[in-house]
Amino acid sequence: MKLVFASHNLHKIEEIKPELSEKIELVSLQKLGYSKEIPENSDTLEGNALEKAKYIYNLYKLNTIADDTGLEVEALDDAPGVYSARYAGNQKDSLANILKLLNELKGVQNRKARFRTVIALIINDKISVFEGIVNGIIINQQRGQSGFGYDPIFQPEGFSKTFAEMSLEEKNLTSHRARAIRKLTEYLNNIPE
Repeated sequence: MKLVFASHNLHKIEEIKPELSEKIELVSLQKLGYSKEIPENSDTLEGNALEKAKYIYNLYKLNTIADDTGLEVEALDDAPGVYSARYAGNQKDSLANILKLLNELKGVQNRKARFRTVIALIINDKISVFEGIVNGIIINQQRGQSGFGYDPIFQPEGFSKTFAEMSLEEKNLTSHRARAIRKLTEYLNNIPE
């Protein structure tokens, strides 16, 4: 079965591919020749994942998956949430986003946060949604060189390292995206041929 991943992020595709059974062929937007931005107009992660999946599904009439991820900080009423990538502006600058978040948490004792990924899947007009969550805290300063986004300031529960201090293999064992992907792949791998 062909399955289009409605994302321009090739890193995400590489994360998912090894988890899928051989009967699933994951197709990138680049392979389809699609290079435009995909609409994301919802104020929820679920809404954005569904909007992206429906958009590509309707455009190509191919089974599709799409995801959206957000960092939710308890003391900030779950902000930045759906606006995580654009928290400090539309330029999607990770460092600016981190600095803005750290500034807003100055003097705040409650550092609880969670990363949440939602994956929407459309197969033959049937919609399924999968969610992965990892709880942790926002530390006071950046640590680590790996990962992307808020990884240098997010320390998952039960670990002394930030995501940015972990190897990709370590991060993939516990991350929010990995948890959502495991649910997705379990579902896909059990679809009858």
